[in-house]
Amino acid sequence: MPSPEDIHDKHLTRAIADINELCRELTHCEKCAHGRAVPVIGSGHPLADIFLIKYKTLPSEASEGVAFYGRAGEAIMKGCQKLGIDSLLLYGTNVIKCATASEEEAVENCPQYLVRELMVIQPKLLVIMGEQALAAVNRMDFPLARELTYKPGEIQTFTPTTEALITPEIDTSLNDQRRKTRFWKSFKVLGDWYESLPPY
Repeated sequence: MPSPEDIHDKHLTRAIADINELCRELTHCEKCAHGRAVPVIGSGHPLADIFLIKYKTLPSEASEGVAFYGRAGEAIMKGCQKLGIDSLLLYGTNVIKCATASEEEAVENCPQYLVRELMVIQPKLLVIMGEQALAAVNRMDFPLARELTYKPGEIQTFTPTTEALITPEIDTSLNDQRRKTRFWKSFKVLGDWYESLPPY
């Protein structure tokens, strides 16, 4: 009989392979007229407990091809350190995978990749940053998902095995002190949620 460690290792190997395949497909996506722009892939642990979602791809992310590269990622890492959350528990992605995709292309094509990322990662908590990201999540065709409401700082049920925390949008929040305060007030609920997790 396989040990829990063996089972975990098999899940991890499969998740890594699935994420790599998704990245290859995204890199060769021909559904968007984005020319030779580099799509932005998710980053983090392939079996993360916490799945961070924001809406738009910023130029800093587009230049590196990695979600949460730049100010937002640095701020999240510092915030998680203060909350005592291990960065290995995180995976972050954008709804819109390409900075040059039109809104119509993004709404039509990008959510399929988000659904697949969620199915691979199977997180315990989604942290959905901003109303546009929330609207995109609510439009997804995801098994057993409940519609979420924009209530920053409240834990909601997304599926029977996954909860959701809504926060204001992070990228614009970092440029304004009042918005920044509202973001961190919502985000720090993540610390309480993490402390309530049963030990492995």
